[in-house]
Amino acid sequence: MSGNLPAAGPAAAPAVPQRLTVRLAASEGPVTLGANGALYGLSDDGVPGDAALEPLKITSISQKPEGGAQHPGGDALSVSRSFFRNGGGEINVLMQDVCASWPYEDIGLDDYLSRVDDIVTKVSADPNGDRFVYIPFNEPDQIWYDLGVAEQERYEVNRDRFFEHWKTAYRRIRAIDPEARIAGPNETGYHHRLMADFLAFAQREDVLPQILTWHELSPDSLRDFQGHLDDCRAIERRLGIAPLRISIDEYANRRDLSVPGQLVQWVAMFERNKVHANQAYWDAAGNMSGVVVRTDIPNGAWWFFRWYAGLTGDTVRVTPPRADAVDTLQGLASFDASRRQAQVLLGGADGDADVVLCDLPRSVLGRRVTATVAEAAWSGYEGRHAAPPVLARTILDVADDGSVTVPMRGLRRMSAYRIVLTPGGTGVPAPASVPWSTSYEAQDATVTGGEVRTHGTVSDAGGYAASGTKDVGSPGTAGARVDFTVTVPADGRYDLAILYGNQSGAPATQRLLVDGGDPVTVTYPSTLNEAHRARKDLGVELTAGAHVLTLARGDGRVALDRIDLTAHTEVPSASYEATLADITGRPSYDYSSSAGVGTGALVLRRGDRAVFDVYAPRDGYYTVTARGSAPVRLTLHGTRTTATPDVPSRLYLLAGNNRVALTAADAAVRALDVSGTGSTRGVLSYGAASAALAGGAKLVARAHAPGGVHIADLGGSPARTAEFTVLAPSSGRHLLVVHYAHDDRRDNGHAYNTDIVSRTADITVGAAAPRRVTFKNTWSANDFWTLGVPVDLEQGANRVTFANATARAPDIALVEVARVVGQP
Repeated sequence: MSGNLPAAGPAAAPAVPQRLTVRLAASEGPVTLGANGALYGLSDDGVPGDAALEPLKITSISQKPEGGAQHPGGDALSVSRSFFRNGGGEINVLMQDVCASWPYEDIGLDDYLSRVDDIVTKVSADPNGDRFVYIPFNEPDQIWYDLGVAEQERYEVNRDRFFEHWKTAYRRIRAIDPEARIAGPNETGYHHRLMADFLAFAQREDVLPQILTWHELSPDSLRDFQGHLDDCRAIERRLGIAPLRISIDEYANRRDLSVPGQLVQWVAMFERNKVHANQAYWDAAGNMSGVVVRTDIPNGAWWFFRWYAGLTGDTVRVTPPRADAVDTLQGLASFDASRRQAQVLLGGADGDADVVLCDLPRSVLGRRVTATVAEAAWSGYEGRHAAPPVLARTILDVADDGSVTVPMRGLRRMSAYRIVLTPGGTGVPAPASVPWSTSYEAQDATVTGGEVRTHGTVSDAGGYAASGTKDVGSPGTAGARVDFTVTVPADGRYDLAILYGNQSGAPATQRLLVDGGDPVTVTYPSTLNEAHRARKDLGVELTAGAHVLTLARGDGRVALDRIDLTAHTEVPSASYEATLADITGRPSYDYSSSAGVGTGALVLRRGDRAVFDVYAPRDGYYTVTARGSAPVRLTLHGTRTTATPDVPSRLYLLAGNNRVALTAADAAVRALDVSGTGSTRGVLSYGAASAALAGGAKLVARAHAPGGVHIADLGGSPARTAEFTVLAPSSGRHLLVVHYAHDDRRDNGHAYNTDIVSRTADITVGAAAPRRVTFKNTWSANDFWTLGVPVDLEQGANRVTFANATARAPDIALVEVARVVGQP
């Protein structure tokens, strides 16, 4: 029986909705979360930040050996501290990334083996040495061995050379670390000929890898992977080899990264088959392959992976309209009988769909269920994305055959969607508040002096994603402009979001005109390049009816992709469902009431803990309210406070994701409500000019720096320091928010990787021990980002010193200080 859900996006009009069927009784085995990794996903300890990394529950990542020359960052042992403290599973060590050139310079086996010895000695001595996997060779079908050659005689010569080197390297690793896990052959793609020969040789010589690896880097992988996997399993069966674990340690094209609707297709096929998989490294390290913006800010793809990390229980069979087909509607689903929850993640197609969930057990879910539908949209590689909006909350009756149908209308191909089913209790869920919104493509506007370009199609899989597969290239003439004809339903204020790219080397500008009126300057922060999408948000006042919004050239060159217009919400708010929070302990789930967020309540008792991922659009104070039956203890940024039910607390959140933990002696918690725009009342600011500088650190004027000046030449010797004196009205935990910039890069000669480098600063508060903090590259020396650091301050004056005895620290323009728990 179908419910009556509102449309999930702009109207679309296929005659017959596509059907995606989910069978809750057809278990595929426990959720593995194997497909959430990334190659060079971490660049440093702290990049990405803990608040962005921990919620994703990463099972594996792939990094270079410590001290390897292939890239300037991403050393496996260095990033392991961050990875493991945030619950990471295992680290693949790409041993040949010890080399400097790409493709790898052929240093000869003897030289390479000496480096293998060094790598294994260091890794095996690490306290977490058993959580590393050695990959001795990377892409041997192309690099060093030319195993992809068509001529059989040449192939056999090259193959035999590779096999002997594999055996030698394998035994060398095991001689140092007898328990080492070794992975291979790690081809650029799956090749039956090589895999059959490799497994037969490795079995015969007793050098079988513990993990089989290869890459899936073609758009056709979405069609062909299942056949590759089935063929590999058939080879194992023929040889009498028990099924080996499989890791696709590079997957997806550039056009897929950051796009929730594309990533659904990849993740669904890997999770269904219970293999591990890491997204490819096409651009810059340290952002989980285009998932994390700056240090801790989520984009739409981050929220998709956060949903994926929230699947529990078993995955269940999903039948899409077309299996194993490129760029079509696909999905994955889980059912957890203990939590009494079913979840479906889907995406990859425009238009309408009916999601039919079958075999709902009445003993677990009852005769009626609450269906909650949310959308994670594409916001670009560098575009921040708020908590996914709930599009619908509704009660559905379970049909006599044990099924319910959730109608999804107006799906957007680049978005991912989540459906959550929970038992329906008494009462009615609060209706979803979905403001009016619409989008306009730049290529459909009137373009003067700009070039319409195509990106990210199947035939251009290495191209960047673009909305509608097109954008308008940065115009080069003084009169260049893009005129969007828009229509809005009512008088009022509208939020205008612009998807753009800017590689000017500094913030660039355009002039925004409404109906040819007085221009307003729009400033765009830098991006990695002009196709690497970010999102600029601002507001416009419009009357009901049609208008022309003009974006005309200013300073610098900006590429335009799409604009979104959304009816303005005066005080943005979000409700985070407690029954979908991360948990430790053994809390219970109470679905007796479907009021409020509709998904019931999480019952916390002593020893239980629930963690919410709370988004803030900017640094500042927000109103946080626990909805529940009794007081809870709330922990944020290392400080604890008591939250009384339905009584707001004023808490300081950092721009991006914030991990908020709740504990209680006995409380049924329904939701954590968060509202506000980031108030700065009570925040103390200290500009660069107020710092005491020593050792050659100096003030430099810079137009784009907050206050027009920043501290340069900081660090590089023990004497080059900057000391701020900050005043704390009371003792306790505070956030030190540092406004900084730097554009440190080391070009390692890759055609497609931008080798940005992070800088560090040792921050000392009073007489406490210094703390090393990592500051990610800001894309240009003229773009100032913020990074929040929790610190403990004493009432009154506190000395905060920035230093780095051995390397350059970032340029610092401003520091702000705010108590975590603010005054009402």
